[in-house]
Amino acid sequence: MKFTCTKNDFNNGINIVLKAVPGKTTMPILECVVIEAKNDQIKLTTNDMQLGIETKIPAQVQQDGIILVNAKMIAEIVRRLPDEDVNFEVDENNNILLFCGKSKFNIPGIDHEEFPMLPKIEVNNKIVISQFTLKEMIQQTIFSISDNEANKILTGELFEINGDEFRIASLDLVRVSIRKVQLKESYDHIKVVIPGKTLNEISKILNGDTEDEITISFSRNHVLFEFDDTMVISRLIEGNFYNIDQMLKNNYETKVKVNKRDFYGCIDRATLLLRESEKKPVILHIRDDEIQMEMNTKVGSMDEEVWAEKEGKDLNIAFNPKYIVDVLKVIDDEDVYLYLFNSNAPCFIKNNEESYIYLILPVNMN
Repeated sequence: MKFTCTKNDFNNGINIVLKAVPGKTTMPILECVVIEAKNDQIKLTTNDMQLGIETKIPAQVQQDGIILVNAKMIAEIVRRLPDEDVNFEVDENNNILLFCGKSKFNIPGIDHEEFPMLPKIEVNNKIVISQFTLKEMIQQTIFSISDNEANKILTGELFEINGDEFRIASLDLVRVSIRKVQLKESYDHIKVVIPGKTLNEISKILNGDTEDEITISFSRNHVLFEFDDTMVISRLIEGNFYNIDQMLKNNYETKVKVNKRDFYGCIDRATLLLRESEKKPVILHIRDDEIQMEMNTKVGSMDEEVWAEKEGKDLNIAFNPKYIVDVLKVIDDEDVYLYLFNSNAPCFIKNNEESYIYLILPVNMN
């Protein structure tokens, strides 16, 4: 096996597939990357049995071949090489020889036969969407997945397609995040739950260009993402997702319009008084033309007012400030609308088109 490629291409490819290399595992072979040279391109593959990634980079292949090597070690070597072409060779004893500028490395390779290559999936349905849209939808919902492995279904996000409507939803039992977009085409009904880890890694890899598309294919147990020269395959989470439609109410007694930037600034400043062990809420006093916010902690107290337009009843309500900050960070609108019923009922933050809907449960003001 012998090939030459640029340090930049090799580095970029390794960094993509590293995302499917487990941090800790009882199977050391899963810590490796498969490097295959063929047809003037290099194929890099990793697989942690839940998430697998394959990507291709251009190269001048002098001799076809395939080898397995520790992924993190080869990644660190390539990252530190000079910015010149990398010459990669494998001898008859599976020793890997790397030459780049005046740098030379000789590291042991492993026969690839024992490595679990990515499964071939039988595709039932697929959709096509822009990389920008998918990246944005994930980033605007991923923060409200649960990290509690005891309730596995909540560690993923719901992907649901109805005709030309595509909806992503996540929830952790104290908040719900929903994003909806219209697709260019209409598709059969699809409803699956994809692990949050998979989506988090996908959002990091996507270039986010509006002109570039990604194909998402679904089988009974897997989801496959194909874009650029990369393929990501992941197991789906089994089980029924919560019925989020039952959580969405259209009736409210108080509606508030507030400038997002001003509102975010106030809440963000309030969090300066919080320490990690504290769970003090920010209290909102909603009046005719303002929201007065107050925070009292062991460190100190603050209060601040922000201009707002209110329809309906005055209301006092308290929230975990982090939950509000998480939502406001991902909304691009100049103004946001809060829909409230009473001090014990959820607050909804949504736009008129309901392309985004966020539900946040209040906390006890005491």
